[in-house]
Amino acid sequence: MAKFLAKIGFFKQVETRSGVWTEEIVERSYYGNIVKQMIRHKEGEGLLDDLTTDNRLSIVADPYAQQKFHAMRYIEWMGARWRITSVEVQYPRLILTVGGVYNGPTAPTP
Repeated sequence: MAKFLAKIGFFKQVETRSGVWTEEIVERSYYGNIVKQMIRHKEGEGLLDDLTTDNRLSIVADPYAQQKFHAMRYIEWMGARWRITSVEVQYPRLILTVGGVYNGPTAPTP
């Protein structure tokens, strides 16, 4: 199995002003292994095909990831941000299934 170091984006709800809540992203780094790597080209509505993946990545979870696995939004891996579609808990590891490219909010750059 190939090993990697990647950043994972977790969301949290923050009250920006009274009664107004926004989603904020926090990134944390994790080590892991590639369990399965597969890419599919799906015919899209536009001119180009849609790229989707069925990758499964296993990370060593710290207490933060164990408590907040439901808030994982994306993983920055192989030069792109990929949407996390499901998380399987196998303590002390989390098995992440990664879908298509993530286009949502990201953590602010320092």
